[in-house]
Amino acid sequence: MGSLFCPSLIVFFSLWLTLISPSHSIDCSSLKLPGGIRHYSNCTELPTLNSTLHFTYNATNSSLFIAFSAAPSNDDGWIAWAVNPTATGMAGSQALLAFKNKGSMVVKTYNISSYRSIVEGKLSFDVWDLEAEATNDGKMVIYGSLKVGGSVEKLNQVWQVGPGVSDGHPMKHEFGKANLGSWGELKLVEKVSSGSSSPAPSPVPHNDSGDGSRAREIYAGFWILALVSWLVSVL
Repeated sequence: MGSLFCPSLIVFFSLWLTLISPSHSIDCSSLKLPGGIRHYSNCTELPTLNSTLHFTYNATNSSLFIAFSAAPSNDDGWIAWAVNPTATGMAGSQALLAFKNKGSMVVKTYNISSYRSIVEGKLSFDVWDLEAEATNDGKMVIYGSLKVGGSVEKLNQVWQVGPGVSDGHPMKHEFGKANLGSWGELKLVEKVSSGSSSPAPSPVPHNDSGDGSRAREIYAGFWILALVSWLVSVL
């Protein structure tokens, strides 16, 4: 009897853990950023260019804090993350671009008025605390803070990687499918009820921490209690 009881409990406890375990995970949450002291409330795997965005949105002062990570086209390349206030593509975007300059990482701002005009200069919104670092796995990370509109709930974001920098000017990126598809919507807040909002979760599949997850846990708990009670009664 005893030899049957313990393995059975192991099986059913394994079933219980399976039922209550999250069905999805966010790979980007395990990304070890060089600036380890920084903490972000959201983590998003962007759909192209093997890139990731960590961010925190502070609705009280309309500030967005970001850490964008991607691998440049080569060791001497560049990475960029941008907000487009007026459209969904590259033209019109306000970009943060990072690259190595004499062995050190730098971040510069570019107002991309058109595909042929990439001019370094001040952006249409305030940015501060800009810095960049290189990771041991060949990626680069851009850190920064920016001011967004007070009533903004989402942004048009653009990201890109390039092969290098010549005389201080970023060289053209490739025009493959991944490069041309490197744009999308970034939700800053998500309405949970009428007249209220909360920070948005990642737009990629993630751990469900809402009422549905809680209901599944309770349901699974009832099942394991019932199964254990049955085992005790028959053994």
